[in-house]
Amino acid sequence: MDPHTIIQVLFLALLQGVTELFPVSSLGHTVLIPGLLGWGNLLQSDTFLPLLVMLHLGTATALLTFFWRDWVKLLRGGLRVVVAGKLTRDVDPDGYGRQLMLVIVGTVPAGLIGVILQKPLESNFSYPIIACAFLAMNGAVLMLGERLYAAQRRKQVVMTQAGGHAAPMSMGAFAEAGMARPGNIPSGEIGRTIDDMSFMQAILIGSAQAFALIPGISRSGITMAAGMASGLSHEASARFTFLLATPIIAAAGVLEVPKLLTAANRHFLPIALVGGLLAGIAAYLSVRFLMRYFETNRLTPFAYYCLTVGVLGFGYFLLQYMHVLP
Repeated sequence: MDPHTIIQVLFLALLQGVTELFPVSSLGHTVLIPGLLGWGNLLQSDTFLPLLVMLHLGTATALLTFFWRDWVKLLRGGLRVVVAGKLTRDVDPDGYGRQLMLVIVGTVPAGLIGVILQKPLESNFSYPIIACAFLAMNGAVLMLGERLYAAQRRKQVVMTQAGGHAAPMSMGAFAEAGMARPGNIPSGEIGRTIDDMSFMQAILIGSAQAFALIPGISRSGITMAAGMASGLSHEASARFTFLLATPIIAAAGVLEVPKLLTAANRHFLPIALVGGLLAGIAAYLSVRFLMRYFETNRLTPFAYYCLTVGVLGFGYFLLQYMHVLP
């Protein structure tokens, strides 16, 4: 295999492993960066999409590795619920069975939409200018998510002041809402948790994942924004997002990786496997960082990044298509 191609694949593996979990769109970057570097041979290759899926499998493995304790608890809780045939507190005292149901309910819509729309959208994967336009849109969505989250916090303050039953808020939550905390309101966690979600909210949040089929739209970013718009805290939104992403990413790999096993692509399999391993390592380090980051921080820096790169990239490729730039 051409050494230049090997370098490209390994670079994309690192890029995908980081950007898949950061709310900045891995698909957008794996189209944008090769476009900027003139790697048209890789973008147009028949192995490009299967390669991306192999890199996604590495990411899914990283998520399973990081959240394995959560998945064990979820599966145990789900098993108890199935055996008992009911979803009640006496059967599921810790709520893990219900959380598993929320993950399943949130995963199904995105999976169905992906099966229906993946083929029509695949033809757009190799156009960097489209990725840039949607990357800028992704930044706007992240900013909107933060605004809706702040609105939820203000609403929560008003309900609490009026004697409603909203969850208690910490000093940080009141600061985010731009309001002073009354002295008679107890402190507590910022925002709602996964346990507070309804099944309809899980469906709506999970459905948002389907937009990640569009290059430039971040799976984690748009899912987190949807979660925050429904009132989930940053940390809860991130956790639910990564739990939702795991089965979707793994399923995509099961469907696409066989393309790498064909006679024409078999020579590409070893480097694809190495790329998947590299992407997995990068993804594990990324999710470890992000889960700590979202305990106290916001999506705003990622929103500004996406807006800046998206707008500048769109302008650059537009000038190229107009033959103003080489």
